Amino acid sequence: MNSVEPMGDATLDFASKGQEQRSFSSLALSPQDGSANLPLRRSDSLLSEKPTTTLRSSSRSLQRQNSERLQRSSSPQPNVSSPKARNLQGAAFRTQPLSTTTASESLLRTLSSVPSSPKSVLPEVALPESSRFTPRARSLASSSGLLSSPQRAVFTRSSTFSGRRKRQLWKNGGLLPLMLVLLWFALDWWFLSQFQEVSHQSARTLSIFQGSFGKSKRPSGNVYDRLLSLAAHALAEGELQTESEDLWQEPFKAAAAWKPCADQRTQGYLAPPLPKKSSGYLMISANGGLNQQRIAVCNAVALARLLNATLVLPRFLFNSVWRDSSQFGDIYQEDFFVEYLRADVQIVKDLPIELQSLDLEATGSLVTDVEVPKEATPTFYLINILPLLLRTGVVHLLGFGNRLAFDPIPFDIQRLRCRCNFHALKFLPKLEQIGVLIAKRMRERSSRWGPLDDEFHPDGNGFMSVSKQSGKLARKTPKYLALHLRFEMDMVAHSMCEFGGGEAELEELRAYRAIHFPTLSQFEQHGKLESAMFNRELGHCPLMPEEAVLMLAALGFKRGTRIFLAGAQLYGGQSRMSMLTSLYPNLVTKESLLTAAELAPFLNHSSQLAALDYFGCVAADMFAMTDSGSQLSSLVAGQRIYEGGGHAPTIRPNKRRLASIFHDNQTIEWSHFEHRVRKAGYAPRVPVYGVTGTPTPCQASAEK
Repeated sequence: MNSVEPMGDATLDFASKGQEQRSFSSLALSPQDGSANLPLRRSDSLLSEKPTTTLRSSSRSLQRQNSERLQRSSSPQPNVSSPKARNLQGAAFRTQPLSTTTASESLLRTLSSVPSSPKSVLPEVALPESSRFTPRARSLASSSGLLSSPQRAVFTRSSTFSGRRKRQLWKNGGLLPLMLVLLWFALDWWFLSQFQEVSHQSARTLSIFQGSFGKSKRPSGNVYDRLLSLAAHALAEGELQTESEDLWQEPFKAAAAWKPCADQRTQGYLAPPLPKKSSGYLMISANGGLNQQRIAVCNAVALARLLNATLVLPRFLFNSVWRDSSQFGDIYQEDFFVEYLRADVQIVKDLPIELQSLDLEATGSLVTDVEVPKEATPTFYLINILPLLLRTGVVHLLGFGNRLAFDPIPFDIQRLRCRCNFHALKFLPKLEQIGVLIAKRMRERSSRWGPLDDEFHPDGNGFMSVSKQSGKLARKTPKYLALHLRFEMDMVAHSMCEFGGGEAELEELRAYRAIHFPTLSQFEQHGKLESAMFNRELGHCPLMPEEAVLMLAALGFKRGTRIFLAGAQLYGGQSRMSMLTSLYPNLVTKESLLTAAELAPFLNHSSQLAALDYFGCVAADMFAMTDSGSQLSSLVAGQRIYEGGGHAPTIRPNKRRLASIFHDNQTIEWSHFEHRVRKAGYAPRVPVYGVTGTPTPCQASAEK
C-alpha cells in the first residue's frame, strides 16, 4: 500500500514496493501524475514551448480557475492512498482548462514548494539551468515574495558576483582589447574608403571602353570589372604586409652561372678580306621600328660574314606606322660600329663611286623581301644570293627584316650576331644620357639598391655597366619594375585577336589591316586564318593591359610598386591607362618622368623615343613582358640575361595558361586566381646565344 507524507508546502509521492525512491530534483524535471506535480508539468511544457490544447473560455474565468488551483496547490492535500483515488484526482485536473501563465510564473510556483530545511535539497537543484539566474526570474521572485531566504541569498550572491566580475575584468584589461578592435575597424574603414573609388573608376573606364567600341561577343569586360575590383581590395589589404624578397629574384638559379662571351673569338678566326678581294658589296634596307631594324642590322653583319662580302652601312626605310625618318647615324655611333667589327666584317659607309650609278633593278641586284622567305637558312643565301653577288658585284636586300634563321647557323656566325647586338651597336651619347636619367629618377628618394643601376657609364664592353666597389654595393636605391605593353594599334591589328570591343572594334581593325597589312587582309577574306578565339586559347594573343596589371597583382607586387611603362601609345587610349593607374598609381612613362625640354630633341622620332624605353627596361630590377613575340621584349630580355649576372629577372607569362584562367573562370575568387597565376609561373628561360653556363668552346675561350 502506497504512503504519502506531507513535506513542507508540497506533497511528494514515493514509489511503491520494489521501486526506488525518486529525489526531489527528478520529480521536478519529470513530474508524475498527481495534483501537487501538475504545475511542474505545466512549467515543463511551457518551457519547452510545445503547443498545448486549451478549452475556449473567457479570460476572467481563466484567471479565477488559476487562482483556485494556486490555492489548492499551496494548501495541505489529503492523503490519497488508493490508486483509484489518485487516478480520479488526476483526471479532474486534466479536465480543467490550461491557463496562460508564463514559464517564469510556473517556475515561481515551483520555487514556492522548495523546503527551507537545511537538510533539504538545495534550491539550485530545483531550478532549471536555463532559468536559474535569468533577470526575469529574479525580478518575479523578488516582487512576488515566493522565494525563501536561502533562495533570495542565492540570487543576490549571483547578481553581486556577476557585476563585481564584470568590473574586475574591465579594470584588469578589458579596455585594451576593445581599443585594439576599434582601431582595427577604423583602419579597415579608412582603407576601404580610400580604394572604394578605385573600383568605381575601373568600372567606369571599362564601361566607357565598351561603349566606344560596341557590344562585346565575349563577356570579358564583366570578368575584368569584377577582378579589378577584387584586385583593388587585395592590394589595399596587402599594404600592411611585408613584400617577399623572392619576388624580385631570378627564379632560374642557373642564370647566375652564365658568363658573357660574345666578345671572344676562337683561335684561328680568319680576318675578313679587303673590299676589293671580297665577294662584293652587300646593301640592306631594314624596315619596321627600332627593334626590327636592330635585328636586321645584326642579321646583315652575320650574312656578310657568311657570304664573305663587304657590308655597306645599313639604311632604314621610312615606315608608314612608325613615321620616322631617322637613319643609322641618328641612333647609333657609326664609327664605333665600324671599328668594333673590323676583325669580323669589312664595313663601308657608301658604295664605291663606280657602283653608285649602277641601276640595281635593271641588273637584277635588287632583291625584295617577297623573294626572300622569312627566316631563310644559310643554304638559301649560298644558292641564290652568292652567285648574284659574284656576278654583279653588289646586291641590295630591300625590306630586310627577320630574313635569317637562328638554326642551323655555324657557331662563329651566331656568336658574331650576338657580338653585334651586345657590343657593337651603341646608342648616341645624347640617348644614353637621357636613358640613364630615366633609370635614376625611377630610383630617387630610395633606401635599397637595384642590381643594374646607380652609376651606369657607357664603355666599350657593354651596353651598360654597373660600378663595383670591392664586391659591395655603394649605396642602396629602391626597386622598380619595367612593363612593356605591346598593345599598340599595329600589334592589335596584326595579332588577329579580339579584345572585347565588339563589332566596331573588328571593323576598325579590318580597315587598318587592309591598309598596313594587305597580305594578311587577303588571307582573312578568304578564310585562311584561324579564329580569334582559337588564337587566344593557344596563347598567340598579347595580354591586354587589364590582364597585365591583374597578373602583377596576383604575383604579389604591392600597390606602391614603381612601374615604368614602355610604349604608352595603347590601343584604347586614356581609358585603358586609367585601369592601370587605378591599381598602381606609381605607374609612369618617359613622358611623365622627363621635362618638356629634355624630351624635345626626340619628338617626332619614334625610333629614338623607343631607344629611351629600351634604356628604362634594361636597367629595371624586374622586367615584365606581355608578348614574347615583341622585338623590344626579346631584345631587352636578352640584354638583361647577358649583362645581369643572374640578378635581372624577367617575367615571361605563359599566355596559354593565363587565357584559361581569364576566360574559363568568370566567377573565380581572388584567392583562387592568385593561386592559379602563381602556379602557372613564368615561361621557361632560354639562354641567348653569346651567354654560356656549360663547358663550350666559347666558355673555354672566356676562361682562358
